[in-house]
Amino acid sequence: MRSSYLEVTFRRGRPLAAYLYLPRTPGDKSDHVEQAGAGLLVDYTADGKPIGIEITAPAQFDVAELNQVLVHLHAPAVTN
Repeated sequence: MRSSYLEVTFRRGRPLAAYLYLPRTPGDKSDHVEQAGAGLLVDYTADGKPIGIEITAPAQFDVAELNQVLVHLHAPAVTN
């Protein structure tokens, strides 16, 4: 996968969870997870490459905080 994309899971019309997939190579798998902010969890491969960000409370998350995490990960920011 060459670009990022967002997947949102809804229940009864409300966002329940979301996952921002970051660019990765085939076969990349999550090895460990680190908390990166309020309701943001970053998945890393065994060699430390970030491959995705779980947004545990999408109805309450802040785009600015997500972009701070993305800058720290050397990934492109998102826009609203």
